[in-house]
Amino acid sequence: MFSYWEQECFTHYDHIIVGAGIVGLSLAIELAGKYPESRILVAERGLLSSGASTRNAGFACMGSATELLDDLSTTNEDEVVALFAARKAGLEKLRNRLGDARIGYKADGGYELISDKEYGFLDKLEYLNRILLPVVDRPAFGVATELVPQFGFGGAYAKALIENTCEGGIDTGKMMRALIDMVLQCGVEIKTGAAVAGYAEEAGRVEVRISDPFRQQDWQLSCSTLSICTNAFTKKLIPDADVIPGRGQVLITDPVPGLKFRGVFHFDTGYYYFRELDGRVLFGGGRNMDFETEQTEEIGLNELIQADLEEKLATIILPGQSFSIAHRWSGIMAFGKTKQPIVQAISDRVFGAFRMGGMGVALGSEVAGQLAAIIAGQNDKWQIG
Repeated sequence: MFSYWEQECFTHYDHIIVGAGIVGLSLAIELAGKYPESRILVAERGLLSSGASTRNAGFACMGSATELLDDLSTTNEDEVVALFAARKAGLEKLRNRLGDARIGYKADGGYELISDKEYGFLDKLEYLNRILLPVVDRPAFGVATELVPQFGFGGAYAKALIENTCEGGIDTGKMMRALIDMVLQCGVEIKTGAAVAGYAEEAGRVEVRISDPFRQQDWQLSCSTLSICTNAFTKKLIPDADVIPGRGQVLITDPVPGLKFRGVFHFDTGYYYFRELDGRVLFGGGRNMDFETEQTEEIGLNELIQADLEEKLATIILPGQSFSIAHRWSGIMAFGKTKQPIVQAISDRVFGAFRMGGMGVALGSEVAGQLAAIIAGQNDKWQIG
């Protein structure tokens, strides 16, 4: 049972966005800028975004050298370069929109540990730099093996080190807090604990059904456009979407006295990643050890992978140093047949931006801008706000 006031003032919107992650919040900012008089709602099923936006490792990166070279073995050069450019554009938009201080951006550099099995990739760096030069205007990658002893890594694994001039780190919590603050300043409503159970297109509008666990009934909202920005959870609303969830395991140590490195790091073609954070080591990855189990929408810990992270922490990252684990968690990413994000009109009034491929920090702002442009094209036809 709903009151007259609720029916009149809280059920009709110009634009409804499903998902309060990086993409959904960025889209809200884009639409508020294009249509300042419109009523915009972001509906989020959790208290915070439910996937990876508040649970990632805070890497401001466009891809490691070995990851990009591995992509080039299965994807054409133009697509790899275009995706790299989209990641770069997204990071620049994020930094320009919020400011480096508000997102805790640190340009401490990025590196990749190279083992024996990847040593041949070093011969391909010149080629990789050449094809990426139009995007970054400088060599993106260089060899920095002389830094391995300085950083204290295990020499049995780290046979070489690649420097990435395009990488940095962010504070994920600050970034999401800054996005939420900006969305609210734009006059956009955010409703948490609002799970979208379904939608139906009617003449001139979309009816959106949102579950209300307190009243144990559904709200029926209407809007001119509905945008689905739910990344790994998109199949709940678009069952045939090419989206495969991929859980990422993460841990963080207690402060490590005398920690020798700063910046962000990758190894094993991007499947592992670590960084210094407040004198601690944040370490995640290992999904390739157990793909089947990690293709899940369930937040949880994988004991096999968590044990592997600890072992690699002791032998590769902090050999000979004592450490203790302060906290563990996981986040849900979205993958598919290709690494290209999906940004599209699903119908005349329903739109989607999802499948960030583990690069939501980099891609989110750019993808949101692309989707806003698609929506604007439709809105111009209808002449609505």
